[in-house]
Amino acid sequence: MNFFFVLGVALALSMDAFAVSIGLSLAPCGLTRSQTFRLAFHFGLFQFVMPVLGWAAGRSIIRLIESYDHWVAAGLLVFVGGKMIIESFHKEERLERKTRDATKGFSLLVLSLATSLDALAVGLSFAALRVPIVFPAAIIGVVCFTITAIGTKVGPVLGKLAGKWAEMAGGAVLILIAVKILLDH
Repeated sequence: MNFFFVLGVALALSMDAFAVSIGLSLAPCGLTRSQTFRLAFHFGLFQFVMPVLGWAAGRSIIRLIESYDHWVAAGLLVFVGGKMIIESFHKEERLERKTRDATKGFSLLVLSLATSLDALAVGLSFAALRVPIVFPAAIIGVVCFTITAIGTKVGPVLGKLAGKWAEMAGGAVLILIAVKILLDH
């Protein structure tokens, strides 16, 4: 398979992760290096694993998941985005208690799954085309890692412009990505 074709697919698949990483890092202080690495690593890992899983499942499973995969991805993004918006109204309460880190635990798993479900479909497509999967999956994972890390550096700049509305804007971005997923399907 042509490297530039795979690179184009990888960039397209990474756009959701890019937008989510911007949304999560909208606070003026952004994310720490460890948070950036954790987010980029998990998004990249899931973007690598999902095409491999899709490819391994082959054509037999595509009919089972294609009718609702977009609903799952959108639902996960709306859940996390809605939570961010609700928390933006409770700033004082959050200052009194430790804030939850979206780059850890269940939130990270949800975001990693939500941003990588389309990569599962790409893996299924590659299986249907009888394309070997390791090289494309590795490129997809590395590109997503890089794009996510870049997004975490863009977020704080946008956050400074948005001021106190940054977290609400981040949640809205996630919800808009969910709407886009549903409209594109």
